[in-house]
Amino acid sequence: MTEGRATFPVEPWALTEIGLDHHSLGVHESVFALANGHVGMRGSFEEGEPIVVPGTYLNGFFEERPLPYAEAGYGFPEQGQTVVNVTDGKLIRLLVGDTPLDLDYGEVIEHRRTLDLRRGVLRRVTEWRSPNGRTVRVTSTRLVSLRRRSIAAIEYQVECTDDRGDLYIALQSDLLANEPVDSGSEGDDPRAAAALRRPLVSELAVGRGHRAVLVHRTKRSHLRMAAGMEHVIDVPDQVTEDMEAGEDLARYTLAARLPGRGSGVKLVKYLAYGWSSRRSAAALRDQVEGALATAKLAGFARLAEEQRSVLDEFWARADVEIEGDDELQQAVRVGVFHVLQAGLRAERQPIPAKGLTGPGYDGHTFWDTETYVLPVLTYIAPEAARDALRWRHSTLDLARSRARELGLHGAAFPWRTIRGEETSGYWPAGTAAFHINADIADAVVRYLHATEDEEFDRDFGTELLVETARLWASLGHFDEEHGFRIDGVTGPDEYTAVVDNNVYTNLMAQRNLREAAAAVERQPDVAGRLQVTEDEAATWQRAARLMAVPYDTRLGVHMQSDAFTHHEEWDFANTPRECYPLLLHFPYFDIYRKQVVKQADLVMALHLRGDAFTFEEKVADFAYYEARTVRDSSLSAAQQAVVAAETGHLELAYDYWAEATLTDLQNLHGNSGHGLHIASMAGGWTVAVAGFGGMRDHDGHLLFAPRLPERISRLRFRLAYQGRALQVTVTKEQATYRLLDGEALDVHHHGRRLTVDHDDLVVDIPPAPDTGKVTQPHGAEPRRRSRYGAE
Repeated sequence: MTEGRATFPVEPWALTEIGLDHHSLGVHESVFALANGHVGMRGSFEEGEPIVVPGTYLNGFFEERPLPYAEAGYGFPEQGQTVVNVTDGKLIRLLVGDTPLDLDYGEVIEHRRTLDLRRGVLRRVTEWRSPNGRTVRVTSTRLVSLRRRSIAAIEYQVECTDDRGDLYIALQSDLLANEPVDSGSEGDDPRAAAALRRPLVSELAVGRGHRAVLVHRTKRSHLRMAAGMEHVIDVPDQVTEDMEAGEDLARYTLAARLPGRGSGVKLVKYLAYGWSSRRSAAALRDQVEGALATAKLAGFARLAEEQRSVLDEFWARADVEIEGDDELQQAVRVGVFHVLQAGLRAERQPIPAKGLTGPGYDGHTFWDTETYVLPVLTYIAPEAARDALRWRHSTLDLARSRARELGLHGAAFPWRTIRGEETSGYWPAGTAAFHINADIADAVVRYLHATEDEEFDRDFGTELLVETARLWASLGHFDEEHGFRIDGVTGPDEYTAVVDNNVYTNLMAQRNLREAAAAVERQPDVAGRLQVTEDEAATWQRAARLMAVPYDTRLGVHMQSDAFTHHEEWDFANTPRECYPLLLHFPYFDIYRKQVVKQADLVMALHLRGDAFTFEEKVADFAYYEARTVRDSSLSAAQQAVVAAETGHLELAYDYWAEATLTDLQNLHGNSGHGLHIASMAGGWTVAVAGFGGMRDHDGHLLFAPRLPERISRLRFRLAYQGRALQVTVTKEQATYRLLDGEALDVHHHGRRLTVDHDDLVVDIPPAPDTGKVTQPHGAEPRRRSRYGAE
């Protein structure tokens, strides 16, 4: 599925589609997706056509599939997991006379859809003239409740807009299972989702009055789900109604006579979803029917009010205000909104790389969650970050089992998964990327610093830190000459696989080991339960102290891994732009042995472990790796932006900020129709706060070093931190710190310690250092909007 670049009018609090653009239809389905972390619905039309991917998803609901290998090996996962497009409740088909409304036919007089970021709804207005000349206006408002975990609702209105007398219409409101889906697969592209044909087996179908429920189970993963619909109608006198329910289709049909211009029908459709690996079909049916009853009792207006209330509270603590670039302002808010939708009500389920917006990556969760998404949620929606970490904790037994299978101690968390088992079929870019264990530990530590959640520390956090530290202690070894080595691993850069002493991995493991030792000291009861001895904790401390960090003294830069700077350089000058991403055009054996970086690796260490580098080292390292990073991953631009800002390259950071934030709105990687890049969406917030705000939290103390690029005149953001609400406002010359709630807080501003309270604290910003120019590989320059838009 190749999609074109979408275009949207620039608005501060909305994203609007004007007219129907078939070329970017799949992208629009992704960006107009509504979700709450439990239920996700792509932004496809209620009428079902035109469509690219109709997807409706339940977090954690998947089907298994065998993973074939040309040559099997010990420790290779045998089963893959793929997110299932569950029963579609969005469908409300409209027949005008005997002609179905389909925007590919007839005449579209007006069409507009708007994602309202303040109200959390998708509104749509379409005026359409059928081939037989009758004209109707369709108005719909759709929501997936941010307060009621299992509920979605659609208000759908049809109005006659011509003067040709009585108009007969029919509405068919469906629950449709095993919907045919184009998975978006693109040949050999490993990023695309795997397709599953008819994964749901019917167990129960009930329909009566205005309500229907379908219950299905998966064939291999043995999960069971229920979908229910309930209707409330406002119609003229002459109507007929019918309800039918079968194995894969439940349909409520309403036929009505509209007596001329201005007359209309309103249908409110309430939807409820639930799934379980244990509960019976009858129990799930009852659960869904109960949720429908309470939603109907509340009414659509109340559901909409609740949605606005949740978002008012959210934006009060999470908004990022940008003056000087309205397009970027819009994009950052869209990104933050989708990050919220991905995790708010996940409630101890994973946050997939695509959220619940599409089938890309098979619906899997990766390290993106802990390294990109949770650092945002920790400071703006900490309860969602807590839930995501509790999900990781719930999979500890599977991670322990995987470690034992690999001959290791502690827990080896999976590179990609839905339920907790390893499902990556390619070892060098899968299991070998052990850094995910330290990424999880880093997210735990960040959450504990930001919230001081002692209960989480005792019940979940310390155990996660201990078991991941045990992994590093068994994976690495002490070497008399080089200290503590971690060999045979893959860092974030998937173009340099199975290497020794990847700097990012080693430094993140170092923090993991230190924090685990500190955790058992403050939680002696947990240490006793986990049988942590003094000798074991001392070994962690020693390993952290002696951690190997390769450095090239000749070049004056850190090696991304042992001998990386000795590898042959990639021939960027003779690599045409159309040959990116490299993994689709060159063999891995060639990529792995060259100095070419897929995504920020050592540069990301400069950000997340910035306390391990001097400023001069950061400047030298950033310049060296900037010239070798091709950003064939959407994960790269945000991290490069953060370090570019810190090292004085403010305009480069600004370009990368735009690239990260606009990845999906402008479909920069050509695959946004598969679902949104939630990590890149989170990157818009990260670059604002950690890049141009300079925020760091290495040791439980907030550090800021704000500076703005030329075009941005003012930046304002807010953080939740240790029970306080902190607001930071940055202009070219000054930063203003103020507490909106909570007791006084000590922070650092460009190395100066300050105490912030409820009065504005205004301090000057020193000029940016002059660190010289950096260059990028030919053809891999940042996607500057003026240039990219002209291509």
